[in-house]
Amino acid sequence: MKKNILFIFLLLPSLLAAEDVNTDLLIVGGNESACAAAVQAARLGVKKIVLVNDIEWLGGQFSAEGVGCPDEWTVVNNTKTYFPRSGLFLEVLRRIRAHNSATYGMPCPGNAFCGTETIEPAAAAKIFEELLQPYVISGALRIERGWQPVKGLVEAGRVIGAEFEPTKGGTKRLTIKARITMDASDWGDLIRLSGAKHGAGPDLKSRFAEASAPEEFDDAGQNEMNPISWCMVLRETGGKDATIPQPATYHPLSFVGLDKLAPWVDSDMSGGIYSPSGNSPYTHRRLVDRWHNGFAPGTEATFLNYPTQDYPLCQLPQRVVDALENTEAGASKKNIVELTPVQRSIVFEDVKQHALNMLYHLQTAVHARVGDFPQSFRYMKLTDEFGTEDRLPPKPYIREGLRLEALYMLREQDIRAATRDPLWAKVMPTDGIFGFQFNIDFHPTRRSFVAGSRNGPWRNIHTPTRGWHTDTDRSTYPLRGLVPIEMNGLIGAGKNIGVSSVVQSAIRLHGQMMHVGQAGATLAWLSLRDGIEPRDVASNLAKVRELQLRLVRGSGGPGILLWPWHDLTPDDLHFEAVNMLAVRGIWQPDADSLFFKPEQIMSRRELARVLARVCRALSVAKDWPRHEMPLYSDVPADAPDRAFIEAMVTWGEFQPTAPHFTPDGKATRATLADWLKRLGLPVANTLQNYGTRPLTRAETAQHIWRALQLEREWLPAPGAWLQPGNDDDGDGRMDYDDPLPFDRDNNNIPDRLEPPASVKRG
Repeated sequence: MKKNILFIFLLLPSLLAAEDVNTDLLIVGGNESACAAAVQAARLGVKKIVLVNDIEWLGGQFSAEGVGCPDEWTVVNNTKTYFPRSGLFLEVLRRIRAHNSATYGMPCPGNAFCGTETIEPAAAAKIFEELLQPYVISGALRIERGWQPVKGLVEAGRVIGAEFEPTKGGTKRLTIKARITMDASDWGDLIRLSGAKHGAGPDLKSRFAEASAPEEFDDAGQNEMNPISWCMVLRETGGKDATIPQPATYHPLSFVGLDKLAPWVDSDMSGGIYSPSGNSPYTHRRLVDRWHNGFAPGTEATFLNYPTQDYPLCQLPQRVVDALENTEAGASKKNIVELTPVQRSIVFEDVKQHALNMLYHLQTAVHARVGDFPQSFRYMKLTDEFGTEDRLPPKPYIREGLRLEALYMLREQDIRAATRDPLWAKVMPTDGIFGFQFNIDFHPTRRSFVAGSRNGPWRNIHTPTRGWHTDTDRSTYPLRGLVPIEMNGLIGAGKNIGVSSVVQSAIRLHGQMMHVGQAGATLAWLSLRDGIEPRDVASNLAKVRELQLRLVRGSGGPGILLWPWHDLTPDDLHFEAVNMLAVRGIWQPDADSLFFKPEQIMSRRELARVLARVCRALSVAKDWPRHEMPLYSDVPADAPDRAFIEAMVTWGEFQPTAPHFTPDGKATRATLADWLKRLGLPVANTLQNYGTRPLTRAETAQHIWRALQLEREWLPAPGAWLQPGNDDDGDGRMDYDDPLPFDRDNNNIPDRLEPPASVKRG
């Protein structure tokens, strides 16, 4: 009896150290994607949410990774500008601008080369805390910090939660059981620990037939990935020498690239982002530009995230290889995704040293070359805002991690452009959940050891097919990419989503990651509300449409842009209508323009085309008519819109037809009201007002969307598509490998909305 009491007494501390929590939604990670997921889920009404972060800071790239100048640029009319902002990303940018305005008297104080928006990391962390705080106070959200996953809890092929241990060591355990789990962690640890299918490193060409994929692995193997970088945030000292001690691994030959360029240029970036005259290590990601803005001394700040400091994750220095092998035989040959947190920390220490080596080179060799000037790195010190002993961010900047094996894997040929000026991607999935576009952007993925020694100086290098500034078109990301191909109860988030390695280089930015989190949380909410699995939502087009509508309308904040027109913003009254018609294929964009052009007047042919597609989108739709001879003398047999015009007048009460249709004539409000009535579609009372006023695209979209909502839309039966071994549209691509499952000729127009070839020919 005494022995049993003693055993219980000894066991008591570990029993007390364990905690079991039950929740509706578990979010693993605290980056920008995880935070967006938590906010969206709470705003949608998910009652119990637990977010588990491995460090104190929230906000990921914005804060903990120190990337305070978001990369979000695109090209429009041969000019670099930012991609349209929407969703929680836009909300955060508005908060950033408000903070900067209150602090510096202007919303964008950085004048940085890489972007218009800048925020100091500590301020960003505070913004994310404030973003989540209302839901903590309400009791919907619980945040746990300092925990890392050690086990995925799985029952009958379903993730039911995770077990966590303290990041800093100890015997405590935290077990969280959840109805739905999202993995937004840096390296997809919960996905890996759960046994869900995933990948990391390059995909071979045999996998997706991508032009940039390798035919076979070489000595870099499966460890070649977009490199990581340890950012460094610097603040001016007022002329005081802040040169750091020489790091043990420093060698000047590693940084000869910095010896051929100006470390600082006198530019206020008035020429716009990516103006060549503004590029230097100093202005590259400047956070606060006091020199050109007239701010008080001591406010100047920048951060270093220059290509020279990129750290490849293959061909590791021998000292890192040896240290990894001491932990486990073969560890040095593993992809970083598969390493334990302890093993990753070995790599991280060398990444930090490389970053400090570069700073030391800038403060010494480069300073000696260019001379003494006020903006020299010699007079910039590492900021103390992170609260870390080494004054570096608590996390590295991670560009590529684990990739979830999802219901659809977006690949290079889906988004690749033929020209430098982006237009529309080859694939625009009908289940799109956010629009995006960024270059296939690989920083140097390999290293060359300068003196032959694997412990000596090295330089990072590009490989022929993995570089930056390769071109993509504007795309929309599919909901299917968030859903595991096999595992239930699990949703991908952050960079842990269904893409190839090539595409992941183009879908990793601050805003894109917030959209992933927001969309994933909406998927979780719908699954929880209806008591079904995420895959059941993805395979039910009615629920996909509901999810898309929720994203477009927003939840306590701006809606998300699903179809990436450049001139469409969440504040536009036609935002919802245009997005929802576009994802259905009803409203097709101009092939040569990224602009919706809301004030453009509709032509009669354009209006007829849209109305014909609406008629075909209904649950009860008439067959496409076939006329041997054209109905109108001014709509010849080979006119591209003939089939739509003749279908509309055949289906509606247009008889007898006039001899001329006047296809290029301008449509008016009266035209739309009349045609809707003749087709038996709902007509808004207000449409009758000012009937002679020319009809704009914006008005048209709003009225047509209203009519479609009031009618019964065609939808495939739940479970009728997206099934293993199924080819819904008969194009020879199984549903799991078909980005356009209702489009046999794969032209981004669902077959139901397009006249058959026989009708087009007349």
